[in-house]
Amino acid sequence: MDHCSSCVVRNRAICSSLDAGGVNALGKIGRHHRLVPGQTLIWEGEDSTVVANVIDGVLKLSTSLSDGREQIVGVVYPSDFIGRPFGARAQHNVTALTDAHVCTFSSSDFDRFAREHPELEHKLLDRTLSELDRTRRWLLLLGRMTASEKLANFLLDMSERIAPSGCKTEAPLDSFDIPFGRQQIADILGLTIETVSRRLNDFKAQKIIAVPTRRRIEILNRAALSDIAATPNR
Repeated sequence: MDHCSSCVVRNRAICSSLDAGGVNALGKIGRHHRLVPGQTLIWEGEDSTVVANVIDGVLKLSTSLSDGREQIVGVVYPSDFIGRPFGARAQHNVTALTDAHVCTFSSSDFDRFAREHPELEHKLLDRTLSELDRTRRWLLLLGRMTASEKLANFLLDMSERIAPSGCKTEAPLDSFDIPFGRQQIADILGLTIETVSRRLNDFKAQKIIAVPTRRRIEILNRAALSDIAATPNR
């Protein structure tokens, strides 16, 4: 794979811990895949055979309940790492919410490579701990927060984690396009589409955000949005 050096998330993905030689070696065991909305990359409960870096697009992590319902347990963005290295079974379904571009690795090849490159193992541990923190916040969001708090957290998280291809800054964006519709936002947050629309209109009326198009969000008052999110030291 020749395009690791020009990868748009090279400076933010897990492979950013590697030097040029390491990136070249990792690239040789990677493959690029493009997914369409609704296409599943990893299936819950199956052997963990694939891990991946997200290059572009947004994917959901979900689990199936005993009655057939789906529970979304997370959302992954460009530069995020997905899959279960050093594990026997996949814990979640990983499905594209938008058109997505991922760089995949055989789990066995990646595990072997990580053991040979301690700097990558360290980066993986750091990402895992960050994901654990994010999961705990997600549980709080789904279980205890009001609709307004959920949506405010969602918009803040989106502004911090989504970035256009090639963006090298980690600063939050005050203007961005949400890559999926309001029904998908509702599904992610455990709300109805009507509630999402009402809360967005409330934020607009309070001049906290502007919505110049159906999917464009402009954060006009980040402090006020953070207050609604009720998340200290965000």
